[in-house]
Amino acid sequence: GSAAARELWLSQLDGLPRARKGMGRQPVSVQRTEGSEIVFGIAPCSLALSQARRDLFRVLVKQSGGSRRAAMGELVLRATARGVPVLQVPRRELDGLCPGQLHQGVCLEATPLRFKSLEDAERAELGDGESRSRQLLWLLLERIQDPMNLGALLRSAYFLGVDRVVTSRRNSCPLTPTVSKASAGAAEVFDVYSTDDLQSFLKAKAAEGWEVVGTVSKPEDAEDVPVISCLEFRWNKPTIIVIGNEGEGLSLETQLLCHRMLAIPPGRALHPGIESLNVSVATGILLHSICSQKRRPGD
Repeated sequence: GSAAARELWLSQLDGLPRARKGMGRQPVSVQRTEGSEIVFGIAPCSLALSQARRDLFRVLVKQSGGSRRAAMGELVLRATARGVPVLQVPRRELDGLCPGQLHQGVCLEATPLRFKSLEDAERAELGDGESRSRQLLWLLLERIQDPMNLGALLRSAYFLGVDRVVTSRRNSCPLTPTVSKASAGAAEVFDVYSTDDLQSFLKAKAAEGWEVVGTVSKPEDAEDVPVISCLEFRWNKPTIIVIGNEGEGLSLETQLLCHRMLAIPPGRALHPGIESLNVSVATGILLHSICSQKRRPGD
């Protein structure tokens, strides 16, 4: 119950070292490890501690006086089990480590997440028999630059059962702590791959029999590629859904490699200027429309 959770959290805090306070309102000095970054938020920090994808240096938690969440006690226990030092610091120190971000009273100093190579993806595909599945879905992101959008895209892809996420390496957002927080920690557990040559990748997958499906907000924007409503799409072969840049959509070179384009039909006549959806919202709708067709065991 809540009382037990509170006792767990308080008992963990009692044994934690506190950072030495500076004089007056001087900020506490936490020496950063070279090459590290600050992951923030309960879910990203907890999931990062549960995986072996980062090198972990220390956990910083807000000194007592605020939240008494069971999740915080569990996080401290997890850090202790991993041998990661845990230090109590004033809130202003956490605020300084991730300015303007909602850290929820916890930060984790760790090495950055990296994209995986497509060669790793191909080896994994060959190893687990995925290539024989007709209902295999990959999400390909072209020049997604907003970390909040990238995080939301990863969260939706993970939740809805996308098998792989691939992003173009150039002109795309890296896997920053903001991405991890916006993904509710999905970035900590869901591999993201990248490619330097998105068009060659699509050509190769099309040659293997995959369907390449692009996305467009307005059907008239598609260049020489048939456009259908996402409600009409039938998932009957391995498929790659390609999502374009927030402002410009898919590049012309990528559009012309798509077998067809999907559009989301609006529910009313739209005023000029608000005729499209946020890229992460649109992707969630498209993925749900497709993933709802997935066969369940026994079907």
